[in-house]
Amino acid sequence: MSETKVSTLSRAVAILDVFSTDQPTLGVREVARRVQMSSSAVGRLMKAMRELNILSQNPVTSLYSMGSRPLVWAEVYTSTLDIRTIALPFLHELHHATMETISLYIVDGTERVCIERLESPQSVRIVARVGRRLPLYAGSAGKVFLAFLPQNLSAEILSNTNLVPLTPKTIVDREKLLAELEVIRKQGYASSRGEWLVDASGVAAPIFDQSGAVVAAVTISGPGQRFTLEKMEEYSTMIMRVAREISEEMGYRELISPRTV
Repeated sequence: MSETKVSTLSRAVAILDVFSTDQPTLGVREVARRVQMSSSAVGRLMKAMRELNILSQNPVTSLYSMGSRPLVWAEVYTSTLDIRTIALPFLHELHHATMETISLYIVDGTERVCIERLESPQSVRIVARVGRRLPLYAGSAGKVFLAFLPQNLSAEILSNTNLVPLTPKTIVDREKLLAELEVIRKQGYASSRGEWLVDASGVAAPIFDQSGAVVAAVTISGPGQRFTLEKMEEYSTMIMRVAREISEEMGYRELISPRTV
């Protein structure tokens, strides 16, 4: 592939990365400002992507949003995720037992990404959208990854992460966070209350593959008022059991709790 084509592809990807669940519709000028390109160049690329159904354009407002083609790509991608396929029956079991939101996360760089979620049927619930990216230092699933990833990798991630408070309860003191990660490693699960969303509480446990590497985290989450200390203790037992069963299906043959890295 020529250098020109690579450059064009890189710019197209940069444009697509601007869209998010928080801002699913954007105009050419706003996208151009964010990717630091000229409006004319961005306009041409976005028009080309619209013609390929990668983007769609509102005929009234002229604003762009994601088209149908990325959905097809997403389906292909998720169908190849063995962890998702293996975990899904266990997630349904957990969902039925708790009636809370059940989510499955993987690590991507310095963030975690939701690759599956089963929403609580209750009227008041926590919604964890598939594809949503969240930092690793906030929330039970993120802390599970930091605790069970190889310590050199976890340290590297933390050194490249600015601990920005997402809520008043976000742990932004590095030493306090490291101490909590040590507790998580010993007990085999993580819990959180209002760390990335004020009203959200949750528990999470790690899923390991055949080599013993943490490959995913499963969570039970919901509104804080329903997650009493008694419920959190009950859910922690459930989440560790389910995580262990999924890990065993992945070929892992050791107990998840306690585990040292």
